[in-house]
Amino acid sequence: MPNKPIINWEDGDQRGRAEAFERYAESQEAYDGVARAYHRDFLDIEPNRSSKPHFGANDYYAFRPEEQVPRQSKRIIKMCMDAYDKVGIVRNIIDLMGDFGCQGIQIVHENKSVEKFGQQWFKKIGGKERSERFLNNFYRTGNVFIYRSYAQITPEISKYIKSLAEDITLEVPQIEKGLVPWRYNFFNPLTIDMKDGNVSLFIGRKNYAITADTFFDNFKDGTIPAKVLETLPQNVKKAIKNQERKIDLDPDKLSVHHYKKDDWQQWAHPLVYAILDDIIMLEKMKLADLAALDGAISNIRLWTLGDFDNKILPTKEGINKLRNILASNTGGGTMELVWGPELKFTESNSQVYKFLGSEKYQSVLNSIYAGLGVPPTLTGMANNGGGFTNNFISLKTLMERLQYGRDELTRFWTKELEFVRKSMGFRKPFHVVYDQMSLSDEASEKNLLIQLADRDIISHETVLERFKEVPAVERVRLQREDKARDDEKLPPKASPFHNANQKFEMEKMDKQGQQQEKLAEKKEAQRPKNDNGRPPQKQDEGPRKQRVETPKSQPGLAELFLWANNAFDSTSLVVNGYLETKGKKNLRQLTKQEACEVEDLRIHTMMNLQPLGEINESAIYKAISTKFKPLPEPLKACAAHRNNIDTYRKMLIGSYVDYVISQK
Repeated sequence: MPNKPIINWEDGDQRGRAEAFERYAESQEAYDGVARAYHRDFLDIEPNRSSKPHFGANDYYAFRPEEQVPRQSKRIIKMCMDAYDKVGIVRNIIDLMGDFGCQGIQIVHENKSVEKFGQQWFKKIGGKERSERFLNNFYRTGNVFIYRSYAQITPEISKYIKSLAEDITLEVPQIEKGLVPWRYNFFNPLTIDMKDGNVSLFIGRKNYAITADTFFDNFKDGTIPAKVLETLPQNVKKAIKNQERKIDLDPDKLSVHHYKKDDWQQWAHPLVYAILDDIIMLEKMKLADLAALDGAISNIRLWTLGDFDNKILPTKEGINKLRNILASNTGGGTMELVWGPELKFTESNSQVYKFLGSEKYQSVLNSIYAGLGVPPTLTGMANNGGGFTNNFISLKTLMERLQYGRDELTRFWTKELEFVRKSMGFRKPFHVVYDQMSLSDEASEKNLLIQLADRDIISHETVLERFKEVPAVERVRLQREDKARDDEKLPPKASPFHNANQKFEMEKMDKQGQQQEKLAEKKEAQRPKNDNGRPPQKQDEGPRKQRVETPKSQPGLAELFLWANNAFDSTSLVVNGYLETKGKKNLRQLTKQEACEVEDLRIHTMMNLQPLGEINESAIYKAISTKFKPLPEPLKACAAHRNNIDTYRKMLIGSYVDYVISQK
């Protein structure tokens, strides 16, 4: 049979029909097939019954090991760190949590000079930047390793400490070690190994070693130059001498913090570990979008040879003829094709816009945000709002995580500041405070707390604690401000009865008084003269009747109060002489017993001065030279209030005035 481009047969011609299908079967080799994935079935487990095998997660990850979430701690930490480096959502949220958690961190102390020193030391070591790195590593890796380095208190360091502020008058103590923390380094948890494993957990020891392979690899021959060796710490020299590639870390210099670690775990799981599956899903969806974009303009054109309805079947030669024609037309433009009625053409294009879109990402992103503790209302992805309860719980979860990190950071700095306090010889500890961390209606909450304090429902100390302030420090600051106001170093405190324009008001009152005097003189001039009165320039003929005084209060009381205040201030000369005899520079160097003696000496001097008399050095010398007498009981009772200087002064002067009046 000659080669023809088509195959056909006549109706009723069974032999021709058989030959046509036989030739059509030979042309099947010209068709290109598509390879399809398949799996083996369990065939004929029972007569006429088969089943498919189980296909689980292990089978899936067997061909995709890079997508599987690891189970070993170090690999988990490594994958979480990679997610932070590569996934923008994770990086932004962890950075936000780190910045938000250490916002407004500050060092305070009851003593102003000591507080200045603590703040300058915190600034010198980069405390704010180290705090942000602490929280970033805390949320990112779940395991924070901080190694402390010290600085010797040399004369240069002492000079630097004293020059931190003008009002610091601290003396650097002579301590045995003479060390203060000066630098903090964060170690990569992947380079840290716990020695003795569970035994160290059981004993509770910080038995860690750091891998030094990178350092030793710099010296190919294994010989470290002597100049480099001299600069290394003793533990590093010991490891080199023993040819060990792991260096033991000094537990006294190492601080370890974990994110919600159980006691039986050697390593804590990072915050990102719970959403690794969602992160992998997000990355795969991005890859799917990339693959879809590669074929966004691909078209499929289907050329069909033959027509079963008209009993026309193509031959192998006809199929190859059409393929060669199509292959030769590689350029664009319209292709002119001459063919018969047995050729059909169908064109289809990919509707990639139906696949590329943000809708498919929403569920994955919501899972990632929820795993990190960020509510949908803060991300702007909640279409239906998510409900008040769900948003409140998510917001509460985020706040608790931030507060948990802030508590760990406070614990770390409290320990370090305690070391500084002991090294410098300060008496009272430092405190770490932050800005108020609130994502709710902060103004309403603070207003409610102030109203509760005004109604004596809660204490002022509770209000200060809710405002994240230290009550003891604020109490000292208030006393210091009150004293400054008494000394007129600060303006008066504002109140409903406070007038800020006092100078203007005094001038106004003075002018009003002058105007009233002029009006009074004018009225007096307009008053008619009384002819029945005493004639002008006439002298008295006899002595006048003396006026009987009936005072409502005892005379000289106000003058006695003023004199007593001046007398008490003048007794400061006694204090200076007492300090010289004791060889002390100021009152702070006196013991408690010596402080009581000098106060009793001042009261004795004041009691022997002549009331309302002249106060000078000779009068004070004469008063202090008199023989000591027992103090009156009211004056003795004032000694119980010597801790509060203002109260003690007022009670002492009041008791003295009462005593003087009672002796008249």
